[in-house]
Amino acid sequence: MRVMIAPDSFGNTLSANEAADAIARGWRLGRPEDELVLAPQSDGGPGFVDVLAGKRGEVRELDVYGPLGKRVRARWLLDGHTAFIEVAQACGLSLLDGPPTTSSASRSSSDGVGQLIDAALGVDGIETVFVGLGGSSCTDGGRGMIRALGGLADAAARLRSVELVAATDVENPLLGEHGAAHVFGAQKGADAAMVDVLEELNREWAVILERVAGVDVAELPGAGAAGGIGAALFALGGRRESGAAVVAELTDQADLLESVDLVITGEGKFDSQSLRGKLVTQLASAGAISGAQTIVLAGQVALETAQWKAAGLSRAYSVAEFAGSVDKAMSDAGPQLEHLAAYAARRFDQGTPPLRGGL
Repeated sequence: MRVMIAPDSFGNTLSANEAADAIARGWRLGRPEDELVLAPQSDGGPGFVDVLAGKRGEVRELDVYGPLGKRVRARWLLDGHTAFIEVAQACGLSLLDGPPTTSSASRSSSDGVGQLIDAALGVDGIETVFVGLGGSSCTDGGRGMIRALGGLADAAARLRSVELVAATDVENPLLGEHGAAHVFGAQKGADAAMVDVLEELNREWAVILERVAGVDVAELPGAGAAGGIGAALFALGGRRESGAAVVAELTDQADLLESVDLVITGEGKFDSQSLRGKLVTQLASAGAISGAQTIVLAGQVALETAQWKAAGLSRAYSVAEFAGSVDKAMSDAGPQLEHLAAYAARRFDQGTPPLRGGL
């Protein structure tokens, strides 16, 4: 078979490129006769820049303020008159000093994202700026980003002649039970009391953004992406595009799908969020159109078989189930994913589900 290996990143454990390499190593052990095409993907979150950097443009680096104020080295991509910026490079969860806490949830900011946009705006002839949203440690609604751009008025003026695109597959609004604080606050370390604080701060910020934008950007789909950075981008005149679709177009995904028999994709947690148009299910839909089967190797699978089959997947495998625990799946992520890929390859023609532990 000709096999396309196209995973997203696995949270903070493996980048999309690392995951693709691990799956390829394992699949070759199980089915050495198959032809493999590595095509790591991103939905705008961690890995957005690195995935695109393998296909086009020039990678640039800049020292910016990290989420807690310490300087970090961030990468962005310049491709002609277009810049690609990744929020996670400047304020990602992986840039915290350790696991997220209530303190980091309250202090993390997006200043570094503004510094990256500022660098892109300093390029002669820049026409379009894509900002990949996802994996942030902050829930500041983009306040820090706006601050680094000189404030709302200056930022809006500087971006008036630039096409600004928020690349995200998250549809959540800024506020409410489906908003940035309530849905994503816990994974950034916020407890229930801090979630309420962050919600109120963003409610006040939304009023200010609305004055500038002339519309209630807080309610727009994607406004809650990356801790509310989406809302700030919309207030500055930005529009939303699917991050997975942006990467698919720029990496010639459609042409690749037409040439393969099987697609192997993956992500950190395959759950109900994955079914809402995220990368894994988009690939399954696209693969079905071209006649390719799609299987997923995920860190964890939190869906019933009927759910992932309805999404067009032929099989779903869990690294945590295979390794015997979530802890082992995360601490030994690369080797465990490789072993699971080998297991899945050897049993591909048998249709056997994965067993717990061991090859």
